[in-house]
Amino acid sequence: MPELPEVETVARGLRTLIVGRTIVEAKLLGAKLKLQNPRKFAWVVRGKVVTDVTRRGKHLFVQLNDNWTLWCHLRMTGRFVERSVNDALDKHDHARFVFCGDDEAPDIALVFRDVRKFGHLRLVRTDEIQSLPEIAALGPEPLTISKQDFVELFAGRKRIIKPALLDQHILAGLGNIYADEALFAAGIHPQTRCCDTTTEQLLVLRKVIIKILKQAISRMGTTFDSYSGVNGEPGKFQTYLQVYGREGEPCYKCGSPIIREVIAQRSAHYCERCQQL
Repeated sequence: MPELPEVETVARGLRTLIVGRTIVEAKLLGAKLKLQNPRKFAWVVRGKVVTDVTRRGKHLFVQLNDNWTLWCHLRMTGRFVERSVNDALDKHDHARFVFCGDDEAPDIALVFRDVRKFGHLRLVRTDEIQSLPEIAALGPEPLTISKQDFVELFAGRKRIIKPALLDQHILAGLGNIYADEALFAAGIHPQTRCCDTTTEQLLVLRKVIIKILKQAISRMGTTFDSYSGVNGEPGKFQTYLQVYGREGEPCYKCGSPIIREVIAQRSAHYCERCQQL
């Protein structure tokens, strides 16, 4: 599933591509994405201008004028892909938007493509976004959380730290890839209980989370399977991963084999020597 760097990359790509453009055509093609009234969906968004594209955790928001927003969650394989207005659709394209250009910028089409059909695309009122249950329940953003708030967030919890980092109600945006990478960089075993970490360890963990997320964003995220930016280019951060996806390979620091273990029903990759429990 795309995590914060991948979703941020998509948001930035969409912001560059469609902000200021007007939707002249909208069509829902996939049953999984249909709202209560697909015709009303197309009628409402047609003629709307894109005013901004923002991100909250792993959620995308394409803001339109007149207090409307397209709320999207990419889930496992959801993607926005720029197309020519004359390009044919295929069975994995579930929504299509055409944006008008001007004398210097031709009309473009944007397709929401999702092979596994887990993605969400919904039309909501902009002033109601923060009260949506899925958004209201999100934890703070890891890129902007203060040192004090981060320490207080984890210090007293009895939960194991790896699943705690994955809990979107605690911290919004992290997934398996960057949680594993951050724990390795901080030297914390993924089975450590939050309450057994020191303040110093938590401060280091916060610092490396921010550093790794920023590095991943600068390299357009991580691509293992289907993820790509709006321009179709894959992420490049996978070549910088230290532990994730490297089961059995030698640790870059000490040479010990990287271990993959299931913790709380999610896989965790770590070095037993560099991250002692």
